[in-house]
Amino acid sequence: MSRAELPRIREAIVVEGRYDKNVLSQVVNALILETSGFGIFKDEERLALLRKLAAERGLVVLTDSDGAGFVIRNYLKGAVEPSQVKHAYVPDRPGKEKRKRKAGREGKLGVEGMPPEVLLKALQKGGATFLAEEAPERKEGRPITKTDLYLAGLSGTPEAAANRKRLLCRLDLPEHMTANALLEVLNIFYSYDELKKQGIL
Repeated sequence: MSRAELPRIREAIVVEGRYDKNVLSQVVNALILETSGFGIFKDEERLALLRKLAAERGLVVLTDSDGAGFVIRNYLKGAVEPSQVKHAYVPDRPGKEKRKRKAGREGKLGVEGMPPEVLLKALQKGGATFLAEEAPERKEGRPITKTDLYLAGLSGTPEAAANRKRLLCRLDLPEHMTANALLEVLNIFYSYDELKKQGIL
């Protein structure tokens, strides 16, 4: 099944790591972001992005059912406006993921070890908004690239940091965002044509 044929979800989905993201991206067509495990605790840029996404489209938190997953979930509960966050839970299932030599400390399967139907059911029970086929999801046109940022003086030049700071202020984004973080955010919220029209690129 192609990505376009997968069930589409309005909210951004937050998972712990890249394996969770890889598995979930084969189940639903949605914007999926990682916390890099406990990395989110020190990543102000990632947290700022999650807050902005929560305000724009809402978040669904889908972490593992072990203790570490709940530590991350509880951190996000306190860090993001609660009314903008939904919580989906995978069931406690004993086992280990195929790629691992041994099971985790608590012997439970994480998000990556769940069958597609279990992940779908978890998202449904968590209140994720499933979109109709005709609902618009992604920006039209080509993605914004690192080259675009360079040509616009937003990376790789002596003035890039100052230019980025001005743009981030204009777009109401955190001022200390790196060029890579800025690129990710721009591709979520804007199309290349929109930014070209505004004279940003």
